[in-house]
Amino acid sequence: MELAIHGKQMDVGDALRTHVTARLEDINSKYFNRAIDVNVTFSPESHSFVKSHVSLRVGKDIMVQATAVEPNAYAAFDSAAEKVGKQLSRYKRRLRDHHERLEQSPEAELTKARDYVLAIKEIEGLSDKDVEDEDIPQGEDPLIIAEVATHIQKMSVSDAVMRMDLSGQSALLFRNPKNNRLNMVYRRADGHIGWVEPAEEVIVNSAAAE
Repeated sequence: MELAIHGKQMDVGDALRTHVTARLEDINSKYFNRAIDVNVTFSPESHSFVKSHVSLRVGKDIMVQATAVEPNAYAAFDSAAEKVGKQLSRYKRRLRDHHERLEQSPEAELTKARDYVLAIKEIEGLSDKDVEDEDIPQGEDPLIIAEVATHIQKMSVSDAVMRMDLSGQSALLFRNPKNNRLNMVYRRADGHIGWVEPAEEVIVNSAAAE
């Protein structure tokens, strides 16, 4: 397990590093030693609070993430680490089953894709001249500020919900093995999980489009 500990605008001392390392090694050994790498970041928050973010990659394809804000770095990390431990405990059996399936046919479940981060700027109250002077994209296309390679994975709806829950994401795109179509699960404002499945495949006919 590779461990990286970073401080943003704050120092991370040896004592804190030792504490973080021991706690994460304990969590990893408790849940089948599948963590490949772990990233822990600390950053100051307003009113003398500290935020800790823990990102743990289980196997090669599942990310478990948690964030906590507490009065000090130790409490913030312990709270985030506890969330990670609870998530791993909740899905322990299903994670083991998932890894066994993936080892049998790892490449068959992956579709190459691109992940984009789009810039959003508040421009209310600006005149036309101000907008022209600002670095704001014109027209319908948004400004892309980051782009990385990613994969859309083939999995069941229940596995997609598990992955979304573990990663702390609000939505997850996946390919449903029942019909090989793209589906999406997302967390609703009421706390429940939404599931979007196309009623039928959309076929683009280039001749008709012309």
